[in-house]
Amino acid sequence: MKLGFVSDSLGNLPFLTLLDHAARLGVQGVEVNTCGWSTAPHCDLQGLLASPEARARFAAAFAARGLEIIALNANGNPLHPTDPAQGQGLRDTIRLAGLMGVKTVCTMSGLPAGSPTDTMPNWVVSSWPPETQAILRYQWEERLIPFWTEIVALARENGVEKIALELHGNQAVYNVPSLLKLRAAVGPVVGANLDPSHLFWMGADPLIAAEALGAALYHVHAKDTFLNAPKQATTGLLETGSLMDIPARSWSYITLGFGHGEEWWRQFCYRLKMAGYDGWLSIEHEDVLLNGLEGLEKSVALLKGVMPQAPADYQPQAI
Repeated sequence: MKLGFVSDSLGNLPFLTLLDHAARLGVQGVEVNTCGWSTAPHCDLQGLLASPEARARFAAAFAARGLEIIALNANGNPLHPTDPAQGQGLRDTIRLAGLMGVKTVCTMSGLPAGSPTDTMPNWVVSSWPPETQAILRYQWEERLIPFWTEIVALARENGVEKIALELHGNQAVYNVPSLLKLRAAVGPVVGANLDPSHLFWMGADPLIAAEALGAALYHVHAKDTFLNAPKQATTGLLETGSLMDIPARSWSYITLGFGHGEEWWRQFCYRLKMAGYDGWLSIEHEDVLLNGLEGLEKSVALLKGVMPQAPADYQPQAI
């Protein structure tokens, strides 16, 4: 496996300073946010699309420090019913990936409205009342599958081999079954970006999810979640409070090791290997209480201690 981080983890720093820290920390690459829910402070998406010289300078900054561009990340809701710019951002990100030889694009599945006349996304998390099933049929049959059929074709045209969908709340694809359902409908260009932090608060088990995804596991975000048991006891895990108020929430994103300890992350890395995954662990730091650079440093140190890097070489003796 190889270690890197998402560029927005140090979103307050200039681009070259970010890359200098990456080299200092001894990671192998950086995943670059391009659009959507990110202001993309390190990536001028339209400027890079328009200029071969700008793309060459961008790539050279990584290469000069011995770093790779792990993936381009167009996180957002590309199926938002009133914000088509998010879907266009994904298309442009795929085109940029093709121009730069980046083979993986990370994104979300998107979440449509619940009907053709709705103006807000609608995340169904229950099978009752009966209208929930009508919503799901509309979202999948009328919006999700046609959109992703188009996007998969665009990816193939541009040489993008993997679209890694983050299993994320408030998206149509948010767990293993929904990921596998979409993949079966549109083909193997679509796979999973497994971020354990989201599965924690949705009550799933990332260790089992890794095995269940198998060949559909295309990317991993390393992010942790703090489960606040006293708050969870009264509110459950369906939390709508401010992300900035960790003491008041039943769960919060947190620096690696502060929610789940080193032993859990060791098991996670081993489960990934068991599932056949030998790709990137890309740290996504979103802890509002810790300094971003300090939190990233602690996360890198933890993963360096537990992740396997060299290929397996054990062979039974011929006896």
